[in-house]
Amino acid sequence: MNVLLITADDMNWDAVTAMGAAGLPLTPHIDALAGQGAIFRRAHVTAAICQPSRQAMMTGRYPHNSGAPGFHPIAPDVPTLQESLRRAGYLNGILGKVEHLAPPEKFCWDYAVDRVDLAQGRDPSLYGQHARAFLARAAGEDRPFFLMANAHDPHRPFHGSAQERENHQTADILDRLPAPSRIFGPDEITVPGFLPDLPEVRTELAQYASSCRRCDDTVGEVLAALDASGLADETIVVFLSDNGMAFPFAKTNCYLHSTRTPWIVRWAGVVEAGRVDDEHFINGIDLAPTLLDALGLPPLAGIDGRSFLPVLSDAAAAGRDHLVTHINTIAGGRAYPMRAVHHGQFGYIFNAWADGQIPFRNESMSGLTWPAMATAAQTDPAVADRARLFRFRVPEELYDFTADPHALHNLIAEPAHADTLSHLRALLLAEMHRSQDPQLDAFTAHGASCRRGPRRV
Repeated sequence: MNVLLITADDMNWDAVTAMGAAGLPLTPHIDALAGQGAIFRRAHVTAAICQPSRQAMMTGRYPHNSGAPGFHPIAPDVPTLQESLRRAGYLNGILGKVEHLAPPEKFCWDYAVDRVDLAQGRDPSLYGQHARAFLARAAGEDRPFFLMANAHDPHRPFHGSAQERENHQTADILDRLPAPSRIFGPDEITVPGFLPDLPEVRTELAQYASSCRRCDDTVGEVLAALDASGLADETIVVFLSDNGMAFPFAKTNCYLHSTRTPWIVRWAGVVEAGRVDDEHFINGIDLAPTLLDALGLPPLAGIDGRSFLPVLSDAAAAGRDHLVTHINTIAGGRAYPMRAVHHGQFGYIFNAWADGQIPFRNESMSGLTWPAMATAAQTDPAVADRARLFRFRVPEELYDFTADPHALHNLIAEPAHADTLSHLRALLLAEMHRSQDPQLDAFTAHGASCRRGPRRV
């Protein structure tokens, strides 16, 4: 059995219609893939930032247990999925995002094409071309394969943006960047509730939406290459995004829009076509153990994740009622440690860094949206409150993500939710102890630990 893993870069969960969100037709190929397999609507990545997210997938470990809490290489003694596959005779290939799995020797690529040869990871036809070359090589060598195809869309710079012109003009590829198969305008956009409805925000969301469509074009090219190879029925296909959209209150945080991901699995003869799983929580650290389990290979040592193979055949799987997500060190090297536990409809977030003095800064504050928010905050008290929360946060946050998916109403001090708060604190405390989380001392010092064991709510 072969594996094709396709990832989007910074695509929000609700860009995919099959996730149940009403919106624009951004992802027809991804939606078609979901109709051929199962989509998990309670799936999350482990850390909502590129390299830590991807390395968690490939090691099955939380970032602090792989030796790579941020944009760092994993420790030499940490086993990887690719090492196991190489020992089993697999041909390992990667298209795009090569630098986000480090060091290279731990990932054993037999075929690697970085973004420079993929028009900065933005040319769907080049992905199709290299996917066909890789699949032909696997067939010629009569070897099973693992191919990780990583689109660089819809990561900033977005299609049609000033950032795109600035970033790509010097790379001499701007004129060669293909347009998305459909371009969206500001008047077509529905502004998500965690952002203010400002003209600049609409403009940037439209650019993001167009970039989502080009990502979907890439997915279509890669899947077409697999179909042409004749190996589709012998290949497990997995699709997900590495984290949420690069806007305030999404990427590089622990909100619902930070880590929730459109996770799709197609496996002919095993996964029921068109299945929607609204029950089981699955985490990025579960990917490697699940693939090895599916392929009948030994598990990796020292992992934090666990296989969800039973869930793929529609069996009820106990113990999948919650998960924990992380942020540690971000791309600029700054540390903003956050932990979240998602359980049922609720999410609890502990911001270890939030002392009212340290300002938060990340990539999502570039472009049009954040400057527009900062300007509007000078005259609009509601926007000012949101901007202040984003920059300084509070130590603890509790949200009913079913009623309030945009995290607008912090329930942390509401007596009606005291039992829920106690329970989620206890779940996080237990996982911090189990995984030897370096933020455990900060969590207990804050006084957020629950003396009682986890109980049902």
